[in-house]
Amino acid sequence: MGNNLDVKKAKVVEIREKMEKAQGMVFAKYQGLTVEEDTELRKKLREAGIEYKVYKNTLTTLAAKELGIDGIVSYLEGPVSVAFGYEDATAPARVLNDFAKTHKKLELKAGIVEGTVYDAKGVEALASIPSREVLIAQLLGSFKAPLSNLAYLLNAIREKKESAEQA
Repeated sequence: MGNNLDVKKAKVVEIREKMEKAQGMVFAKYQGLTVEEDTELRKKLREAGIEYKVYKNTLTTLAAKELGIDGIVSYLEGPVSVAFGYEDATAPARVLNDFAKTHKKLELKAGIVEGTVYDAKGVEALASIPSREVLIAQLLGSFKAPLSNLAYLLNAIREKKESAEQA
């Protein structure tokens, strides 16, 4: 019996470490997905750099409590999977939300980003946030336009002065 307890304690430590390391997590009810659908989902998550696991809810609850994450227990009922996003906090929400649109058996339950717990509607809202790379590209693009305009303006002033000097 002691060996079983040691295994459970080790599992709680594993879950806690993943939760600490993850920038974002999403919990989903996966019951009813076919093997093919589950395999497709896992492939999409893997391609996005997201770790996808199924743990006992009691062990996940213990790990969350050790980290001081409150409010997740009510979402951990029935078979629940968890997707850990280590690089992009909103990636698990985006991938699971996109998959749930075409596979109605997958139900978003909750998510955690930087210690804040979100319900299913909150996870859907997180899914609409672009990836970090897209946000950086948009920011750089917004910097580029005014700088380009300034360069064109300065060049036009230089050309005007040169033509005035030649005349």
